[in-house]
Amino acid sequence: MDIVTDQQRKKLHPHKFTLWVAIASILMMFAGLTSAFIVKSNQANWQGVEEMPKFFWYSTVAILLSSLAIQMALRAFRQREMGRYRSLIATTLVLGVLFIVFQWLGFGELWDQQITFKGAGGGQFLYVIFGLHALHVLGGIVALIVMFIKAFFGKTKTYSSVPVEVAATYWHFVDGLWIYLLVFFLVIG
Repeated sequence: MDIVTDQQRKKLHPHKFTLWVAIASILMMFAGLTSAFIVKSNQANWQGVEEMPKFFWYSTVAILLSSLAIQMALRAFRQREMGRYRSLIATTLVLGVLFIVFQWLGFGELWDQQITFKGAGGGQFLYVIFGLHALHVLGGIVALIVMFIKAFFGKTKTYSSVPVEVAATYWHFVDGLWIYLLVFFLVIG
C-alpha cells in the first residue's frame, strides 16, 4: 500500500501536465512568430519601431509585481493564511488588469508613431505578437477572477494547492513570455 501511495505522489497532477503541454504549444507559437519577424525584418522596405512605448515599460513593472504577488499568494495559501491569500490574489488580479490597460495605451503610442497594420513595416507583427500575449494574459485574468471568487465567496474549503500552483505557474509563464518579447523587440525590432 505504501508503494502505491509513493508512486501516486511522484506522478504529475493531470492539471499540471495539461498546463505544461499548453505552455509548450504556446512557446512554439511565439517562437514561430518571432522567427517570422526576424525573416520579415530583413526586407529592404522594413520599418521598425522608433521607440518602445513607455506604457510597455509600465506594463512590465505591473506584470513583474503581479508575479511576485501570486507567488506570495501561493505561499500564503500553503500556510493556510487565507486573509493574506485573499488580499494577494486581489492584488495579482488588479495588477494583471493594469498590465492589460498599459498594453492598450502602449498600442495607442505605437499607432501615434504611425506603426499600423498597413504598409511594409513591422506593425502587423507587433500587434499580432503583443496582442496574442495580451490574450493569454486575459486567460490568466479569467483564472484569477475564478480564484478570487472562490477565495471570497466559495462554500467549500479545500486546501488543495494544485489550482493555485497551476495558476501561479501559468502567470509566471506569461510574465516570462512578456520579458522575452520585450527584450526581443528591443534587440531585434
